[in-house]
Amino acid sequence: MSESQRWDDVDLYFTSRLAPDDDVLRAALRDSEAAGLPSIAVTPTQGKFLQLLAQIQGARTVLEIGTLGGYSTIWLARALPEDGRVVTLEHNPEHADVAVRNIARAGLDRMVDVRVGPALESLPNLADENPAPFDLVFIDADKANNPHYVEWALRLTRTGSLIILDNVVRDGRVADPTSTDPAITGTRTAIDLIADHPRLTGTALQTVGGKGYDGFALARVVG
Repeated sequence: MSESQRWDDVDLYFTSRLAPDDDVLRAALRDSEAAGLPSIAVTPTQGKFLQLLAQIQGARTVLEIGTLGGYSTIWLARALPEDGRVVTLEHNPEHADVAVRNIARAGLDRMVDVRVGPALESLPNLADENPAPFDLVFIDADKANNPHYVEWALRLTRTGSLIILDNVVRDGRVADPTSTDPAITGTRTAIDLIADHPRLTGTALQTVGGKGYDGFALARVVG
């Protein structure tokens, strides 16, 4: 058995026992694939992890940067109370259309606001609305702009809020200080920001599974 097959088998076991899917989640993935969206959504166990983090946090408001087909959005929205709110930002209008349909089928459209356009344009517009601070921010968009997304997350949160930055390991390439890949340099700069910023404390974990070798960073706003 190959190492990757072992990872897949363990993922399938954990998913079946701890993060079983349902018709809504299956349909979200099916329709995303049918529409030609890239197969880069979080895994079921990662979605359940996001849901649990939001519940542990007691989150009422979530900001998601990078919607794709709305799969992770559904997991997050399901963690919130009836009057909770998710604002999710998606650059690609076709991806956003799929997400809107998936979220509506899940019965969550009343609490999810899908905004279309480059996140670095949507975020200032959101800030201009002076929203209540978000309790949790999930960043899963273009990696080159990770430092900007973390900075915006800081502006839109409060002491005690959580910031989750996905896909930080990049198959181990994040450890290469000589890389010129924008995804790597952007991620390394974001990690430096979490490490050095006086208002943040955080860590990062490596993961293996159905999506291969990657990981995430988790930060808490402390001031």
